[in-house]
Amino acid sequence: MSLDRESAMNIAKVLTEALPYIQRFTGKTIVVKFGGNAMVDPLLHESFARDVVLMKLVGMNPVVVHGGGPQIGELLKKLNIHTEFVNGMRVTDSETMDVVEMVLGGSVNKEIVSSISRAGGKAIGVTGKDGQLIRARKLRVNRYSPELGASEIVDIGHVGEVEQIDTEVLQVILGSHFIPVIAPIGVDRDGNTYNINADLVAGKIAQVIRAEKLMLLTNVSGLLDKDGNILTGLSTGQVDGLIADGTISGGMLPKIGCALDAVKSGVASAHIIDGRVPHAVLLEIFTDIGIGTLITSRPG
Repeated sequence: MSLDRESAMNIAKVLTEALPYIQRFTGKTIVVKFGGNAMVDPLLHESFARDVVLMKLVGMNPVVVHGGGPQIGELLKKLNIHTEFVNGMRVTDSETMDVVEMVLGGSVNKEIVSSISRAGGKAIGVTGKDGQLIRARKLRVNRYSPELGASEIVDIGHVGEVEQIDTEVLQVILGSHFIPVIAPIGVDRDGNTYNINADLVAGKIAQVIRAEKLMLLTNVSGLLDKDGNILTGLSTGQVDGLIADGTISGGMLPKIGCALDAVKSGVASAHIIDGRVPHAVLLEIFTDIGIGTLITSRPG
């Protein structure tokens, strides 16, 4: 079967459009946070794996950090373990933490590794506990108490934040033909295990390894203005302004804050992209238009 002329020309156009981006990013490290619909939809899951394998084959160094909230919730329900949320974060007692570690460090992590393998790549799955990759500390949460009429500190158990990233394990993997796939589980100085937001882990890793890009896959089309239009090509100053005037609020604030911190700390660019679109990562990296919100440190 042969292609018609129009189809062949379209393929050639795509390849030539991608070429300068391949040349520009060869040898560069790109941290991708994999989560949302892309993780639970089999077709999106497989297209993501192919994207990552292609990135590696053309000379880039992808680093995958993944979440797993829906999978954790599903297993907790099957085990009849009650769970609740404070400020959008799952309260994680010791029993729940065992499930979190089983899902993130086990089934979810290994399925991503397997998907990359099926796509023709090589990957190694690790958690932040391996080689003390992610040193964590307990996260303290402030919540307003109507009874007290003031904020109170709430203990949400084994939920942590990143204290330090030890890049030794990462550098060994990146120096090979393997793609690191990282579960966002950390350990503190006393050996306690913590569940950490995957966006925050991806952002911190991007900072310490001086990544070229941080890409956060979401279930939305990108950062929207007050009229529902996608905003892109933003400077850090413009993003600060959008936070100040209330355009960025609610659940998008932590994700944007993570991207903003990464760019202000030396990462060349951060991208908020729609993981519901097949091959979203390739479209954002290799095309002139892209499909999400781009944040850079340029003046403006």
